Amino acid sequence: MNKLALMCVLLFSVGASAQKISLFNGENLEGWTIYGTEKWYVEDGLLVCESGPDKGYGYLGTDQQYKNFILTLEFKQEANGNSGVFVRSTVNGTTVSGWQVEIAPPGAHTGGVYESYGRNWLIKPDPEKDSALKMGEWNTMKIKMDGDRLTSWLNGTEMVSFDDAIIGAGEGSVLLQIHDGGGIKVKWRNLELEPLD
Repeated sequence: MNKLALMCVLLFSVGASAQKISLFNGENLEGWTIYGTEKWYVEDGLLVCESGPDKGYGYLGTDQQYKNFILTLEFKQEANGNSGVFVRSTVNGTTVSGWQVEIAPPGAHTGGVYESYGRNWLIKPDPEKDSALKMGEWNTMKIKMDGDRLTSWLNGTEMVSFDDAIIGAGEGSVLLQIHDGGGIKVKWRNLELEPLD
């Protein structure tokens, strides 16, 4: 019976890990669409975004839409890191509809949730949690979308967790953002999404 139980656990573990989807192949932007004129490219196996001459908003969106999931990724801010990860979002030109989990320099609410062209800040992390951010180093962000509930973690620290019916009704893709203003550069790697039932 113990061997059978162990086999079941192993099979479940293999099945669970097989569900994960790698959103970035390390070679090109296959599976993604660029919105705007800002720069998105692959360098040394990393996904890189940086401001272009227009210094406008820019987005890189998954061609697939995802509703309930756990997304993990790593980011490294170089220069100004004002960026973010949008969930259940759509974009028209560079006008986005959806919800951003903030990625920003220290003191600017990384891990909080902002609704562009809508209700603006929905929730900011407690200020003492800002110490979880490692500016200029690799950081790990995890975002869980489950029905009405959105939870974000930064380097293992839970930043926010809250319920919102409007987010719960949302449909759309995962989008990475370049904020406007120029001077922004962020590197990304290990973007993995695990769909939830």
